[in-house]
Amino acid sequence: MIRFSLGRSARRSSAALRSVLAVGLLTAGVALGGVAAAQQPLERIAAIVDEDIILQSELDRAVANIRAQYAGRTQQLPPANVLERQVLERLILIRLQTARAGSSGMKISDEEVNGAVANIARQNQISQEQLRAQLARDGMSFAEFRSSLRDEMMIQRLRQRFAQGRISVSDAEVDAALAAQAGGSTQYRLAHILVALPEGATAEQIKLGQTKIDGIKALLDKGEMEFSAAAVRYSDSPNALEGGNLGWRSIDQIPTTFANTIRTMQTGQVLGPIRGPSGFQLIRLEETRNAAAGDAKMVTQYQARHILIRTDEDTNDAAAKARLETMRARIVGGADFSELASKSSEDAVSKSRGGDLGWFAQDDYGSEFGAAVTALADGQVSEPFKTQAGWHILQRVGSRQVNATDENRRAEIRESIGQRKLEDEWNRFLRELRGEAFIDIRIGNEDGNAG
Repeated sequence: MIRFSLGRSARRSSAALRSVLAVGLLTAGVALGGVAAAQQPLERIAAIVDEDIILQSELDRAVANIRAQYAGRTQQLPPANVLERQVLERLILIRLQTARAGSSGMKISDEEVNGAVANIARQNQISQEQLRAQLARDGMSFAEFRSSLRDEMMIQRLRQRFAQGRISVSDAEVDAALAAQAGGSTQYRLAHILVALPEGATAEQIKLGQTKIDGIKALLDKGEMEFSAAAVRYSDSPNALEGGNLGWRSIDQIPTTFANTIRTMQTGQVLGPIRGPSGFQLIRLEETRNAAAGDAKMVTQYQARHILIRTDEDTNDAAAKARLETMRARIVGGADFSELASKSSEDAVSKSRGGDLGWFAQDDYGSEFGAAVTALADGQVSEPFKTQAGWHILQRVGSRQVNATDENRRAEIRESIGQRKLEDEWNRFLRELRGEAFIDIRIGNEDGNAG
């Protein structure tokens, strides 16, 4: 059970609002597609995504918003037909992810959206009325913003559940990463260009991909195009329209296949082509910095084990809570918590350890989890409580005081490694999701063949 917080990126203050606005401006038309379709039944369809549709007007608005973001830099954008296809691919992936989240029983309540809106306003030190005004200046209604924010929260929740079920980081991996960083805590800002290959690519597809990435590299080597412009124009990555920006990463967040090479690179240098699980990549080192060290302080950590029951179409809140109440009664009556967790918990990572979560700080698993564990004495079992992951009962095993500097560094590294693993697995999941879906792209394809 990896400690991924839905609010992690939101702590970046105004950057959080810019991020949400960027997603919202892209998806504003998508969220209202059903209404638009009802009002304009004869409007042209850009794509059919399983049982849903993306209207041409939605795509046009999303493309216009991207062009507005590149005002004064339109030369960096690809030709109109390529840009339209890139944006459409993004809209398709958003539809597929929100549909999968919905079919898995995930829901975002109005109260949760209200809280997210209030949080964004508070972190940007503006009122909600000022937030509405800023949205209006950016050409986005408040209803569209809420809809797009709900979609983003659904996708984040889907990623979180995906991570909890598949991603684990061992103490040995953390120890190895700490040893590798013994010489310093440098961070690297990277960008990349991806030429994607399908699963089970044929020799011909691999050859075409190699030819394309070599051609892009030749353009860069000759100085005929900036890296960010080449990413926008040629990359198959979801972040192509951001110039391929991968953000700041510590060395443990960089795939081990080229992490050591990154250490020796100069700012502006390009690495590759590299063959990876997604295809061929070019990696550019944008800049480096030294991570700031925090002041030492003591914090309380808790050791606990838990049993998780998720909610879905077959298990609602009442049923999940009732199952846990029965299990709690058995444990209080003498049943072994670890045995029940191994048999019944739906946290795939911890159930193999009898529900053991190891040592963690109060809010590492979220505020609800923190409140539950601090309210217990060692050995006590909680009443059932709900978090974003589902319903839980937990047993507090112990508590201790530790040096927060060392522990925080371990926690940061654990999360960094988990995020790197999640990124690889998530990208593979998205390719599978798209490959399994019925996608009928109508733009530039008057015959309407499935894409």
